[in-house]
Amino acid sequence: MLRHLSYILLILLVTFLSCSEKGPESTRLTSGDQISYNFHIRPILSDNCFACHGPDENKRESGLRLDNAEGAYAALKENPGAHAIVPGKPAQSEIISRITTTDETAKMPPSESNLKLSPEEIDLIKKWVKQGAKYEPHWAFLPPVKTSLPTISDPQWVNNEIDYFVLAKLDKIGLQPNEKADKMLLLKRLSLDLTGLPPTEELMKSFKEDESEEATEKIIDKLLDSPSFGERMAVLWMDISRYSDSYGYQDDNIRTQWPYRDWVIHAFNKNLPYDKFITWQLAGDLMPNPTKEQILATAFNRNHKYTEEGGVIPEEYRVEYILDKTNTYSKAIIGMTVECAQCHDHKYDPISQENYFEMYAFFNNTPEQGYEGDVSVSKPAKHPIMWVEKEDLKGILNFVNHQDTSKIMVSVMEDYKDSLRRTFVLDRGVYDQPTTEVFPSTPKSILQFDESKYPKNRLGLAQWTFSEENPLTARVFVNLMWQEFFGAGIVRSAGDFGMQGKLPTHPELLDWLAVDFQESGWDVKHLVKKIVSAATYQQSATSDKKKMESDPDNFYLASYPRIRLNAEHIRDMILASSGLLSKEIGGPSVKPYQPEGLWEAATSGRGELAEYRQDQGDKLYRRGLYTFIKLTSPPPKPIIFDGSNRDVCEVSRNRTNTPLQALAMLNDPLVLEASRVLANKLIGEGKEYEEAIQEAFLRIICRTPKVEEFELLKEYYQEELKRFKQKPETILETVNAGEFPLDQYSNSPETAALMQVVVAIYNVEEAITKT
Repeated sequence: MLRHLSYILLILLVTFLSCSEKGPESTRLTSGDQISYNFHIRPILSDNCFACHGPDENKRESGLRLDNAEGAYAALKENPGAHAIVPGKPAQSEIISRITTTDETAKMPPSESNLKLSPEEIDLIKKWVKQGAKYEPHWAFLPPVKTSLPTISDPQWVNNEIDYFVLAKLDKIGLQPNEKADKMLLLKRLSLDLTGLPPTEELMKSFKEDESEEATEKIIDKLLDSPSFGERMAVLWMDISRYSDSYGYQDDNIRTQWPYRDWVIHAFNKNLPYDKFITWQLAGDLMPNPTKEQILATAFNRNHKYTEEGGVIPEEYRVEYILDKTNTYSKAIIGMTVECAQCHDHKYDPISQENYFEMYAFFNNTPEQGYEGDVSVSKPAKHPIMWVEKEDLKGILNFVNHQDTSKIMVSVMEDYKDSLRRTFVLDRGVYDQPTTEVFPSTPKSILQFDESKYPKNRLGLAQWTFSEENPLTARVFVNLMWQEFFGAGIVRSAGDFGMQGKLPTHPELLDWLAVDFQESGWDVKHLVKKIVSAATYQQSATSDKKKMESDPDNFYLASYPRIRLNAEHIRDMILASSGLLSKEIGGPSVKPYQPEGLWEAATSGRGELAEYRQDQGDKLYRRGLYTFIKLTSPPPKPIIFDGSNRDVCEVSRNRTNTPLQALAMLNDPLVLEASRVLANKLIGEGKEYEEAIQEAFLRIICRTPKVEEFELLKEYYQEELKRFKQKPETILETVNAGEFPLDQYSNSPETAALMQVVVAIYNVEEAITKT
């Protein structure tokens, strides 16, 4: 059996290539090209020089600053007759002398730094200095501009504006885009991207039969209108908002923030404009006459870890909570790693420690405490709180899925009404080392905080965030959406648009989309539809030797990238294709199958979560979005498939290939149970084994099997059928997986054999990969 199973997997396996961490070439240079500081020189200096010669004054060596023209052109502190850079004169520029010398005592970067410039990098710096050493403001701090569409080689290929920018780049590097993907593969891709679920057989049939020019647009609109769209988008936002069902730290007891998750699903389905979506989360409680929905949205700020342990210093943990709020806002909403400035001025970006605590001040006026007292039983929420009551469920909070009559406590935001907590720069970021007093503000390098326009509170921060002049907000979200559909953003460091972040592969496209997003009224579904309607998105995932050699990481999208599904969507695919999926939306988190002893090994032994109590019935078949997240012991299968730990804000996930993933797919009780249930259903409907195999393949892979695939699967079925007929005592042991009830067809050799075939299909790489 194992020999044949391995043979099937080998034949059907399609290699998945993970994205490389190596950055893209910003351009293909020729001898006459102008060298750009932003796209050619700054990345070299940032990686090799800014730690000692950058924005951090306290760590600056020899008084030399290379991150701006004023510092680089100035006379050297230790040698006033010399200059690091003399525009147009490489021979007189000390930087050229230092990076080319063979004298180890003078060479830069110094040998002890373990940094070394390549000959190509040295040559770029020489050319840049010769061309005038022109500095440019950091690209991400300049407002985006909607440039005119570029001239391209094949206007017939494009579907919308996105394709002009992509094809222009491909024209420059001598590559051609792929043809449109196979119709059924495109449907699978769209369905997984827009709902997190594979297409139903009915949807596959109707799309296949629709030969109109509007067929794809109609299916996109149908999927965007599906309630599953909000659930799919909420997976990303739960990572960003560090949603969990417990508090973390040692006791790690239960919390009740799940009505916030219901709100996120509702907001995406309702297509709440992004500016409102974020403003309510940052400062819904500060809106004029705030509704309970707006206040509930502020739970976003309160999803961080909380200690429930006696003996802690309350102020220490209160400060930790405000730091988390500040870091989450900056990383997720404006794409900056400001946490680097908590202890000292940022070494790479023009953000001082004072700037950091000015941002911190926006979140520092809440009556939230660091520790609420010695409690033997965990409170479901921490103050400030909001009660979700029965009458709310019939009114403004009718999207909250609460089946019983009890009230729910949710941690939300609130500010002191009649006083203002003072904020100080903390020496080295230590909670009990206040120094200079600061007031709410934002880094001037990004955009000046206009006190005449904005109140100095979280609502003012939200208004600043969505100012027409803010250069980051629209770019960051557009990039997140691009990352969701292409596996990597136009800027591959989605949480870092600063000096150390990756350069955009298509800067003009990023800016065009950012401005278009703003012009649409921050319409999320408009943005999503624009992306998935593009020919760039709809092209096939096949590649060839030339493309692999010219662009091995597919930075320039000459083909659609092959992307393994997120952990939650792997679970959802298995449940949906087998017919087990519960379609209930929202509500409390559930506890599916999990190996024994995991929780008990990572707990203090106190409280409601000291012991894992698996759910029963339909709760076992809820979508992956609803799986209970205990911070000290996150669910194992999502972690195996690179799910977020949820202890801090995450804007992107790794995609790894490990043996554990293969073992999980082969042995997970859910996979075995789903295989048995699907096999049982097909046998119960009276289908012959050939038809049953074809239908199982269609439901899981979303296409009909090729001739050679079909022959292998039939051969495998016959082999397994023979084995089970010879050893009928092994049938029950095989099919008795999971808790879905057995029936009259379950204990037959035909069901057991078909079950093994379905397991094999689930283990084909294509089953868990967008192609």
